[in-house]
Amino acid sequence: MNVTALNSSPNLEKGGTALLLEAFLEGMKRGGAETETYYLYQMDIKPCRGCFRCWFETPGHCFQKDDVQMLLEKIAASDVVVLASPVYVDGMTGVMKTLIDRMIPLVEAFFQVSDNHCRHPLREHVVPGKVVLVSVCGFTEVDNFDPLIAHVKAICKNMGQQFAGALVRPYGSSLPHFEKYGISIDHIFEAARQAGYQLAKEGKISEEFLEQVKSELVPREQYIKVVNDRFQRLLDSRNSAP
Repeated sequence: MNVTALNSSPNLEKGGTALLLEAFLEGMKRGGAETETYYLYQMDIKPCRGCFRCWFETPGHCFQKDDVQMLLEKIAASDVVVLASPVYVDGMTGVMKTLIDRMIPLVEAFFQVSDNHCRHPLREHVVPGKVVLVSVCGFTEVDNFDPLIAHVKAICKNMGQQFAGALVRPYGSSLPHFEKYGISIDHIFEAARQAGYQLAKEGKISEEFLEQVKSELVPREQYIKVVNDRFQRLLDSRNSAP
């Protein structure tokens, strides 16, 4: 099983997105999958020009010369694509959306009806695989992920892929800091590993593991107080600087 993971967090391998993603990929590797991770903020990804040359002049290939050509080759050959992004204003990061906009060379210009909707057929070389969303957000409520999950599900329908599940972690931007306060988060990462292992072995992720990943770590009121205290200390330190 070939897995391509796309991490669009500007924190690269150091943020909460990366921590959750790496646990999930560890499980997939344990299950026999081969994984590759790409950090989109380190790559040259130009915006889509909306010219449709990739459909009519150079079918299946964008005329722009950047890192997207390589990424599309990886995506097209993958059994599983993992979209890893923190929540930015109710959605994915800009660089992730830009890459997804550039994926139209993977489909043909023609229309077809699928599930009673007008779609574009996949090109012959594109694997009709699975897509997993991995995401964290700073807020505490799980429904903050709803717009992003709905978007990724719609993308899967448009691109002829199967949505395999979403590993989402509220107040996930603080994951790297929880242990400083004596709060254990090992069970969160273990659930992510189990989800990856199950997907590699069985081709699906059970709801049990997804629920464990997003389970409450601390009461909301306690978390808000800790976060606000930290923000206030940061502001105070800046104001007191010479």
